[in-house]
Order: sequence, then C-alpha cells, then structure tokens
Amino acid sequence: MNVFWFIPTHGDSRYLGVTAGGREVNLPYLKQVAQAVDSLGYTGALLPTGRSCEDSWVVASSLIPITSQMKFLVAVRPGLSSPAQAARMAATFDRLSNGRLLVNVVTGGDPIELAGDGLKLGHTERYELTDEYLTIWRDLLEKGEADFEGEYLSAEGGKLLYPPVQTPYPPLYFGGSSQIGQEVAAKHVDVYLTWGEPPAKVAEKIKQVKELAEKEGRTLRFGIRLHVIVRETEEEAWKAADELIKYVDDDLIAASQKVFSRFDSEGQKRMSELHSGSRDNLEISPNLWAGVGLVRGGAGTALVGDPQTVAQRMKEYEEIGIETFILSGYPHLEESYRVAELLFPYLDMEKPNEVKNPGIVSPFGEIVANGLLPKKLEAKR
Repeated sequence: MNVFWFIPTHGDSRYLGVTAGGREVNLPYLKQVAQAVDSLGYTGALLPTGRSCEDSWVVASSLIPITSQMKFLVAVRPGLSSPAQAARMAATFDRLSNGRLLVNVVTGGDPIELAGDGLKLGHTERYELTDEYLTIWRDLLEKGEADFEGEYLSAEGGKLLYPPVQTPYPPLYFGGSSQIGQEVAAKHVDVYLTWGEPPAKVAEKIKQVKELAEKEGRTLRFGIRLHVIVRETEEEAWKAADELIKYVDDDLIAASQKVFSRFDSEGQKRMSELHSGSRDNLEISPNLWAGVGLVRGGAGTALVGDPQTVAQRMKEYEEIGIETFILSGYPHLEESYRVAELLFPYLDMEKPNEVKNPGIVSPFGEIVANGLLPKKLEAKR
C-alpha cells in the first residue's frame, strides 16, 4: 500500500467556507508540509492544479532541495502546454529530483475555466487531444524523438536531448470516469485514479478499466483520492467532521453546487450525486462521508473514524485493487502528523526512512521523570 499526502496550494484552514481558522499558504508553510511528508513515511504528495492553485511545477521545484525521499505528483495539462515542453519539464524535474517525479494527467472539467485558459474544446474533443498529447509525450521521453500528425497536435522531428532518470519515463497517473476517459487511461497511463466513491462503485470502475487495458495489451495499477478524518475514537472523528463544515450554510452549498453543475466532468457529476447538495445522509457508505463535497470541487469524500476502522475501510479498497491512497485533511500540516501517528501503525506499509537497528537513542515522546523513556504502545490489529 502506497500512501500519499496533499500539498494545499489552493489554501488551508480548520473550517471549510470561511476565513476563520484559515492560514496563509506561503513558501515557509508549504515547506513545513513537504518536510512532514518527507519525514513521516508517506510515499509522496499530490500538488493540485488549476486557476485556484499556485502553479504546481513551480511549487514542486521549490521543494526539491528541502526534501530527500518524497515523490511529487505534478500535473500536465493537455491543451494548455505543448507535449514537447511538458516532456522537457518532466525530464529536467526527474533528473534534478533524482527520480522523484510522478505525472498527473489532468484533462480538466470546467468549461469556463478552460475557456479562460484558451481551450475551447468539448469534453470528448479534450480527451481526443489528450490521447494525441500523451502519444507525443511518451515517444519523446521513451525514445528521445517524436514524429506525429494528429487532428489536434503534431510533432515533426521532435527531440528530447536530456532523458529522465526513471525509465521509460516518470509514471503517468490519470483520473477519468467517462467512457472515453477510461479508454485514454487504458491506452497510455500507469495508474488509474478515482475519487472516493463507495467500494462497489470503485470496483465497477476498476473492472471496466482493466477490461479496456487488456484490449490494449496493457495492465494498470489503481489509486484513490480521499480526505481522511481519523481520531482516537469514532465519536471524536465524527465530531471533527461536523466541525469542519460548521460554518457551511445552505446559501454557500447552493452557490457551490451551481458552479459544479456547469462542469462537464463525469467524475464531478458522480461526486455531486453522492450528496445531491443536501446535508442529509452524508455517510454514503460505512465511514465514507460526503460533507467535503458540499462546497469543494473534485475529491469530496472522507474516511471518518478511529484508526482501526479507517484502516479496515482502506483495506477493503485494497482488496478490490486499490494500491495507492492519496489522502488529505484540514489543516494539512497537523493532519499529516495525526494520520501518520494514528493510522500508519494499522496499515501494511513500510516507512521508507525507517531505521531497523538504530545505534542511537532518540525518544519518540518526552522523557518522563528526568530519566524514563516513554512506553511504546503496540497497535492492536
């Protein structure tokens, strides 16, 4: 099981929808989150993309020298950049980070935002463009050259002179719930991502994508994007979930859902259908809570509960084929520690920086009575 965290380049807070509990997201804060990810045993972190976020490539690049192990899941945007430019950026980042780049392919789902960025293609056309984009991108990184003539893109004598560290190229991650999105994933990517739907719906997606990949002679891995609210007890966890949306009123929910309704993203549509813009019955599956999606686009569900229960829910996803979990929690710095401390002991994952036979004494917790080391509590599985 690989567990990723999230770099909150679009803002961070203790509460959704209000300035209360908010904090400035600047380079010192982003460094703190990244160094927590790097030291706590997460595989890496996702950096979001879009006009509501700081640029993911610039932020990720600024975090390379202050981290040593974490991987960066950074977005390419077909139609907003050329595949050759994106290939050079990926190769450079991969070399400078010593092979720590993962690439998230984001086709986009808000026609208004995309038009503002100069991309005025419909849903199907954007995925057709993505198909061409990834064909060129993969050829450049794998072969060092590309010649391609498509309906949307072309490359004549394309060259990549400096290869990436990872071969054949940094792994491609991709989320798309529509039929054409799944077809593009089956043809090109390494890891297919889904937002946090109930396990039965996720299993159905995995089955569909596996069948499409088999037709292409390929195999894919699978991941899921979720928020997480874990506390020592179930009661505390559900209280924290309620606290997160305590200032979210009906007007804000209505305004948010109106924005999401204009999206042509099948994934966003499926997220919105989980709660239908209502606070009623937000626990849509055991310990899967849709409260975040009332006002947040994209990933809108959270696993809520005590460590043992949340771990069990994650293992249920693992049993149907999910091996990568991209988690987040508000605020992201504190929750990165809380999740690592409470949840990691119950997961079958190995911390990359774990020392097997330390030759020094470094207390985990405060030494008590001026000389007694703190007791180690074993996780009850």
